[in-house]
Amino acid sequence: MASLSRSLRPLGSSSSVLLARPAPLPLSRIGVAAAAAASSLPQWYRTADIGSKRPYISSQVLKATVQDGPALTQTNRAEVTLRRFWKTVHLEEDPSGSFSIKLDHRALKTPGGAKLLIPQERRLLALLIANEWENQDEVLKQHALPVTSLASRAIDGLGEGLIREGVIDQMMKYLDTDTILFPNDAPKPLVRMQKEHWDPLFSWISETYGVTLNLAEGFSPARQTPEAIAKLRSVVEGMDNYELAAFERATYASKSFVIALALCKGRLTAHEAAEASHVEVRSQIELWGEVEDTHDVDYQDIRRSLGSVACLLIKA
Repeated sequence: MASLSRSLRPLGSSSSVLLARPAPLPLSRIGVAAAAAASSLPQWYRTADIGSKRPYISSQVLKATVQDGPALTQTNRAEVTLRRFWKTVHLEEDPSGSFSIKLDHRALKTPGGAKLLIPQERRLLALLIANEWENQDEVLKQHALPVTSLASRAIDGLGEGLIREGVIDQMMKYLDTDTILFPNDAPKPLVRMQKEHWDPLFSWISETYGVTLNLAEGFSPARQTPEAIAKLRSVVEGMDNYELAAFERATYASKSFVIALALCKGRLTAHEAAEASHVEVRSQIELWGEVEDTHDVDYQDIRRSLGSVACLLIKA
């Protein structure tokens, strides 16, 4: 205890306890260390008046920068907040005959910032878009705006330019991996459904466009002739921006160039296109039964996607 009490005495007392102190730096080394420390200080501190009691400090002025991104629109606002911020929805016809959708008297715009104007010949489409926004509850459901998203896609980038060309190039790749180009000879339910839903499409595309599609062999992709590719590409290039937006979604949903083309050209209804694209799944359900929360969800999801395509194509 005596040694402990001695160790706690003040340093200035006559204690016999000796504390090791670092050896002082030579004057030459002190100057080097001070210069190094000073160089690490900010400029405002190095230029301050050290002799004064309060050194002068100048804060830097920070300027706000605007980041690139999509324009702030009603559609973007809804996507960010996921809340209904409008009370009323109505249509307004402008002098050119086009229709705009108004949320509380403010025009609905696309995510890209363009005004969502629907041509006069697609009046029903404008009504469907207005109906989608009118039926949103307090919490916004993005999946409940399929027609709005399709119309926005058509307006924002598919009219002309590199985006349109890129979409067409991407769609043409489906001629190698089209669902209907990979038929199977078993089991029996699958063979029956292929003949029911796929064989008429081969006949239709041959009679309508003079194209005979080659089937895939094994796991290798199907290879089409340059003449067939050129003919079908010209058909897609002849679509307007609304038809191309519809064709793009239908192709992604059905995994089939042919089924999507048949839907967009009126050969198939949305229900028939959904049945044709789900041939493999429906045959598995017939053999093994339906998986709850999987098959039934997919069943409704593809019908929503292809149904929105059919709505976009109506001219009325």
